[in-house]
Amino acid sequence: MDLPALEQLVAFERVVREGSFSRAALALDLGQPAVSSRIQGLEAALGGALFRRGRRVTVTALGESFLPYARRALELLAEGVEAARLTQEGRRGRVSLAVLGSLAGALAGPALAKLTTEHPEIDCLVRSGDHEPMLTLLLDGVVELALVAWPCPPALETELRALLTLREPVVLVAGRRHPLTQQRRITSRDIVQAGRPLYRLRWWQAHHPAIDRLAAATGRSLELPIESARHLVTRGRGVGFFPRALVAEDLAAGVLVELRVKDLPPIVRESALVRRLRAGPLSPAAAKLVALLRAEAESLGLGPRGSIK
Repeated sequence: MDLPALEQLVAFERVVREGSFSRAALALDLGQPAVSSRIQGLEAALGGALFRRGRRVTVTALGESFLPYARRALELLAEGVEAARLTQEGRRGRVSLAVLGSLAGALAGPALAKLTTEHPEIDCLVRSGDHEPMLTLLLDGVVELALVAWPCPPALETELRALLTLREPVVLVAGRRHPLTQQRRITSRDIVQAGRPLYRLRWWQAHHPAIDRLAAATGRSLELPIESARHLVTRGRGVGFFPRALVAEDLAAGVLVELRVKDLPPIVRESALVRRLRAGPLSPAAAKLVALLRAEAESLGLGPRGSIK
């Protein structure tokens, strides 16, 4: 809708409401000739008179039939202006995120809960799973942001910008009644002898070499989805190396116990919140989500080392 047409609709609706050209001009802070000119322009476009002019201004049949549409157009425009204002302020809009399954609950879940509570008019699209399909969703433009394993292969890194990088301890855990929990510190040999089955979990792009060696030494290992392995470990069946954020609540509740392996160097999983390098500016709603993810990562002790750009 161009500006002259909008001005004509506003003048028409105000004259109907006031029942007078002069009162409409006063309400719109215009001269009466300007209001008359706008009504004449609208009448020329519609092909007939909208008002009967005299001592009292009344609406013609043409005006009566056109009035609901004029008011609807003005209402829709007002709604659009308000929606644009809320979007610009980050209180409305759409966010889309692909996230590693191991970080979907502990990190992304609380951040999204805060976002949707504070801004219920923001639409969210979230997908979770393994690294490769999450990265594909980002590169295909299905999502604006992705929380994936990091670093990526050099060829892909040139297409991505890391907004936030995280370092997360990977810990060996067992159910609270598992025999290994009775020992303050254990060795790799203890895991081989008493830790079977040792679950091999895809919390990074490839299995960690140290965990592969332990799994091979046990003579029996199972490769399972992380949530399946977590279910088994909490019930005392086997042990596994999990990203700490995934099992933090279970550790705090005493359902799981961290096993410290004295002859095994610390294992760390790095991940990053990334976006496509050639993407346009972050929407205000997406920027709010990034800030909430950063705050949640800090509260979980995941060691953010990047900055929001």
